[in-house]
Amino acid sequence: MEQKHPINDVLNMTMERLKEMVDVNTVVGKPITTPDGVTVIPISKVSLGFASGGSDFAPKNLPADKANCFGGGSGAGVSVVPVSFLVIHGDNVRIINANPMPDGTVEKAINLVPEVVDKVTAVISEMQSKKKTEEEQAQ
Repeated sequence: MEQKHPINDVLNMTMERLKEMVDVNTVVGKPITTPDGVTVIPISKVSLGFASGGSDFAPKNLPADKANCFGGGSGAGVSVVPVSFLVIHGDNVRIINANPMPDGTVEKAINLVPEVVDKVTAVISEMQSKKKTEEEQAQ
């Protein structure tokens, strides 16, 4: 029969405590809905690290055939940083960055793509509406 080592208990306890602190709701937060129908979902970056260690040692007065003593410990750290917010209002879905826009031109252009798509979609809808109105008036 395999003997269970005390370091297993230390590792299991550390992992259980980390599971209690960090779950999927930490990364993608619970939706918040306003009375006027806007839903905001926070999105965060979670970083964590942990270390554990231990050592067996034999006391001077304990015979060699007896079980050795064990000393061990563990530690963990968690960092939660908001990254962005997903904002949903009707059919409009946007991502608002929590951090300021980067300085690079390419990054700025990439971040402006959703806004440009919204504007182009609005222009196309307006043109289609105008064309439909003109067709109705022509009949």
